[in-house]
Amino acid sequence: MSDSRTGFKIDRRTGILNEAKFLLSPNHDQRPEPADISGIVLHNISLPPGQFNGDWITDLFLNRLDPGAHPYFETIASMRVSAHLLIRRNGELIQYVPFHLRAWHAGESCWNGRQRCNDFTVGIELEGDDHSAFETAQYQSLVEVIQALLLTYPTLSKSAITGHEHIAPGRKTDPGPFFDWTALHAALGSD
Repeated sequence: MSDSRTGFKIDRRTGILNEAKFLLSPNHDQRPEPADISGIVLHNISLPPGQFNGDWITDLFLNRLDPGAHPYFETIASMRVSAHLLIRRNGELIQYVPFHLRAWHAGESCWNGRQRCNDFTVGIELEGDDHSAFETAQYQSLVEVIQALLLTYPTLSKSAITGHEHIAPGRKTDPGPFFDWTALHAALGSD
């Protein structure tokens, strides 16, 4: 399951990426059709907004965010959300949900005429926001993760990568204007 260009591998049985620190979020369940993994949704996240490098994102995905730690947290501490994977600013990877299970990352969404994008997509969060450029290390990790996903799940393709902003327009803006789609597609090559 490994691309010869990378050491990134996904264990097909467990759905866990070898290069990621794994912290299981309780915010997941079974996919309605387990074999239907046909899209990748990219997001951005920073907690508190505009601040990077803390443990608050993990705390949110593990349902242990302290609402008193920051005024913004009062509005989100009760949310039950997750992503399959977080890519930190330095390229570090934290996996919260095995890829073959359904993470709760997309919310109300529609892509290519299909509702409920959580059912058939992998959700990848990039630590960032709509006001800052992403780091080179993040793009490098993202490309290697996508290559590993493509090798592990044949129902995925390079053309099946989108942003949260595209599947929930008007409601979401991530990964935002600073995400370099051209660079990502160039690094991945064509289908």
